Amino acid sequence: MLKTSARLLRLLSVLQSRQHWSGGELSERVGVDARTIRRDIDRLRELGYAVAASPGLGGGYQLKPGSLLPPVLLDDDEAVAVAVAVRAAAGSVGKMDETAAGLLAKLDQLLPARLRRRASALHSVTVSLANSHALPPIEVLTRIAMACRDRLKLRLNYRDRAGNATVRTVEPLRLAHTGHLWYLVAWDAQRADWRTFRMDRIQRLVSTGPHFAPRQFPGDVAQFVARSMRQVPYRYRMRLRLEGSAAELVKRIPSWCGVLEARDDTSCTLSTGADSIEALVAQIVMIGTDFEILDSRELRPELRKITDRLYRATR
Repeated sequence: MLKTSARLLRLLSVLQSRQHWSGGELSERVGVDARTIRRDIDRLRELGYAVAASPGLGGGYQLKPGSLLPPVLLDDDEAVAVAVAVRAAAGSVGKMDETAAGLLAKLDQLLPARLRRRASALHSVTVSLANSHALPPIEVLTRIAMACRDRLKLRLNYRDRAGNATVRTVEPLRLAHTGHLWYLVAWDAQRADWRTFRMDRIQRLVSTGPHFAPRQFPGDVAQFVARSMRQVPYRYRMRLRLEGSAAELVKRIPSWCGVLEARDDTSCTLSTGADSIEALVAQIVMIGTDFEILDSRELRPELRKITDRLYRATR
């Protein structure tokens, strides 16, 4: 039989892995009788773990949130996942560096050497290109997340894409993360429509509340965010005809290059745009396939100037 301390750790690990356990299941998992399980449950309670017990048919034990944060047991994969996730979060959320460093220092002291090497491998060979100015502070993210969950209206000082300062009252629905930018999906009271708001453009979270009645969102939130990112009102826009089916081209063309639509079984239309002619040309080159320009004839002289520069540089 395991020693009492080892048995308590084993019991705690089992309780943390599922919401509800019967006494018989715990006895089988830990390898002791029901009486010992009851004594060990009492010891866990003395250590600060809130373990609820319910008698009778269908009864059992459940580990519940307590007033204090007790130690949490993690298996190998869970410990590595926490370390990797903390490092990644520090690069995508503002003002988390100090907190993340403290947590990682604690993990490094506790992790066995084999796990420490696994957890640090990704970080040691990865270069972060995150722009610190585009990282929303963790306190703003958490306040907005709670407003989404609790259905509280938000009042924001927001700077739009053109740099104009506005005050917006919104009913928040979801937060979306693209890997380098955060977006808030919300019902905009001024526009009377669903909108996406870039988190790094929120100048100030003025207030939260009151409660609002939830609205039915029309469609998929992730697709809505992706579509709004692609349909930005760029200064220069262009439609291209591409050879190939939509199923084939969607695998090769990055989604941020534009909106791809099928014309027929053998060709597609790509709507793309940028804020400068040079950026538009770079985006078109990234498509990686032949194309035909369908509109924007006024841009062709500028495109020719750029192609002439490229030709002179490569002849």
